[in-house]
This record gives sequence, structure tokens and C-alpha cells, in this order.
Amino acid sequence: MLNRKKKVQVSEVCKQKRIIHYFFLFVFIFIAPASYAQRILTVEEAVANALQKNYDIILSRNDSTIAAIDYSYRNAVFLPRLNANVAAVWNNNSQKQTLADGTKRESNGLRSNNINSQLALNWTLFDGLKMFVLRDKAEQLLQFGELEIKNEVVNTVATVINNYYNIVRQKQQLRSIEEQMSIDSERVRLAQYRLDVGVGIKPDLLQSKIDLNAQKAAQLQQQALIEQLKEQLNQAMAVPQFTVYDVMDTITINTQISLGEVMNAAEKNPSIMMAKKNIDIANLTVKQIKADLYPTISFNSAYNFSRTTNQVVINNFSTLFNQVQGLNYGFTATIPILNNFNTRRLIKQAKWNVGYQNIVYENQRSITDLSVINAFQNYEQQKKALALEEENILLARENLDIVFETYKLGAATLLQLKLAQNSLADAENRLIEARYNAKFSETELMRLSGTLIK
Repeated sequence: MLNRKKKVQVSEVCKQKRIIHYFFLFVFIFIAPASYAQRILTVEEAVANALQKNYDIILSRNDSTIAAIDYSYRNAVFLPRLNANVAAVWNNNSQKQTLADGTKRESNGLRSNNINSQLALNWTLFDGLKMFVLRDKAEQLLQFGELEIKNEVVNTVATVINNYYNIVRQKQQLRSIEEQMSIDSERVRLAQYRLDVGVGIKPDLLQSKIDLNAQKAAQLQQQALIEQLKEQLNQAMAVPQFTVYDVMDTITINTQISLGEVMNAAEKNPSIMMAKKNIDIANLTVKQIKADLYPTISFNSAYNFSRTTNQVVINNFSTLFNQVQGLNYGFTATIPILNNFNTRRLIKQAKWNVGYQNIVYENQRSITDLSVINAFQNYEQQKKALALEEENILLARENLDIVFETYKLGAATLLQLKLAQNSLADAENRLIEARYNAKFSETELMRLSGTLIK
């Protein structure tokens, strides 16, 4: 009776194995090709897509376009202003007059028309050199707009790179979970076999199944997290949502960055260059306002034409037809004498702004230098941590292999095997985290130095 019961149990185990075998065969045939069909997106392609379509970059370019348009018309400040005026008036009046000698005159329907036209030219010859300042200021604003674009590009590229390698990190984490699942599956198989042959205990089987189910739940959560991160990357690249692709499996790290070259390159950090450019613009603003202290000399010229036609006049000395035309020209000098000291007030404010922009510049340099030093220290620390974890993962794998083989021979307990398995999982998690942190610190160093893009 006992032998029959064991045969039934063995038959059930074989049946379960066949079902599992067919299930994985179905997954391999129908699901695996779909995953292999996904296009591999490289980090270079992700960056290129972001540079072409990212909304923040496009908006920054649009803002800079305004400065570029102003710069294209920078020499227009030296040109004269020319205006034409034309007016035509038709009159229909009634008029009554009483003269000094008592004579009275009265007439209705006094019709007349008047045409006036003027072509006027005004050319500023001297305005305290304000024209030259405005031209130079347009050039500085254009350069500031270009720096804004570069700053937005550098930040966007850093965001895309970090998002991309975060997906790679989570993908490696998923692979680690699946490796744990394979170990748990083997534990379930061994526990079931031992129970079937009468040398095992059911709690070991139940615990192995619980651990396997926990890893399956973690696998589902990890897959959902990867999809969420891909949607964040899609938004940064400004590509349609639910775009299907896969990422690379590895994280490449540049371990040859030196603090000296980063500090030297940080002088061209877009944020520092923008702060420095604001100083130049503030100095030009001072010159622009100072120009209001000087006289303005202009050349004026106009061609005038006027014609009046009266059909009927009540006074015999009035003209029926009158036409005037001619050219006039001359110079005008506007000399500022007193305007409630408003110009001097504006000059003081502009000079104060120059000092303020200098403080902002020095503060930005200090912040950038501190950020570079902190990022480099983190970079060095993460490189050491990565080297340590790469060594540690080999020890954890070797330890698990030894304990697993010992467990198969019955010389180790399930608790010992689980501790070795957890040690391997922890080592893999630390290694994956160290790789990502090292890449993150490398990207931050390149962002701060402005060398993330060429």
C-alpha cells in the first residue's frame, strides 16, 4: 500500500514536470521572439532624439531666436527714420459776417477741399554713443541666448543619460531576481524530491515555494518599474508614449577622469558663462543710461505739399486756390538740463546692478567648484566601491555554489542555503547600485565641466 502511494506521488511529480516543461516551451516559442524583436536603443540614439525633439530645448531655442532677430537688425540703429504723412479734408460750411461798417454778408454751401502731404526725415547724428552701445548689447544678448541653449542642452543630455542607465540598472536588477527565481525553483525541486523519497520535510518545501512566489512578485514589480522608467525616457526624448524598445545590458564607466582637467573645463560651464555674460550686459546698460546725459543732435528734413481749393468765398480778398510746396532742412540739438535727476538715479541703479552681477558670478563659480569637488570625491568613492563589489560578487557566488552542493548532499540545512542565497542577492544589489552610482557621478562631472556635449 505504501509503495502504491509513492508511485502515485512520483507520477504526480512527473506530470507537474511535464506541465512546467510545456509552459516554458510555450514561453520560449511565442514570447521570447517578441522580446528579441524589440529594437535596441543605444544611449547615443536616446541623446540624439532628445536634442532634436526635447520640449525644453525647443522652447529655449525659440527664446534665443528673439535675440537673434534683434542682432540681425543691430545696424539699423544708425539709419535715419523716414515717414510720410498724407491728409485730405473736404469742407461744406455756412458763414455769416458783420463788418465794421455795418455791412452784413451771409452765404451757404461754401465748399472747399484741402490736401496736405509731407515726407519727413529724422537722422540722429549723435546721442551720447547710445547707438553703438545698443548694437553691442544686441550681440551680448545673442551670446547669452546661445549659452542658455547650451545650458538647457547639457542638463537635458545629463537627464537622458541618467534615465537611460537607470533603466539598464533596473534591467540588471530584474536579471538578478530571475537568477534568484531559478535558485528557488531548484530548491523547490530538491525539497519535493526529498519529500517524495522520504528523507525531506514538508516545511522545507513550503518555505521554498514561499520564497519562489516572493521572487515572482518582485519580478512583476520590477517589470512594471522598468516600463515606467521607459515612459519617463520617452517624455525626455519627446517620442510617442508606449514606444517599444530595449536598452543595453551593460553600464560603461570612464575611470580616467582627473580633478585637474575637470576644474579647468568647469570655467566654461554654461552657468558660469551666463553669469559672466550678465556682467557684460550690465556694464553696457550703464553706458546706455549715461548717454542720456549728453546732447542729442539730429538732422531733420521734410518735403511739404499743401493745396486748398475754395469753390465759393464770401470775402473778395479770400483766395479761391492756394498751393504751397517746398523742401526744408536743418539741425536740432536737444540738451538735457534738468529731469528731476532721473538719469542720475538710473545710473546709480545700473552701477549697483553691475556689482550685484559680479557677486552672482563669484557665487556661481564657488558653487560650481564645490559641486565639482563633491562630485569628484563621490566619483572616486564609487570607483573603489565598484572594485570592491566586483570582487565580493565572486566570493558570494562561490559560497553559494559550495553551500548548494553541500545542501544537495544533505550536509547543509535550508537555513544555511537561504543565508548564502541572500548574501548573493545582497552582493548583486550592491554591485548594480555601485555601477549606476559610478556612472551617475561620471555624468555629473561631465555636466559640471560643460564637456558632456562638444
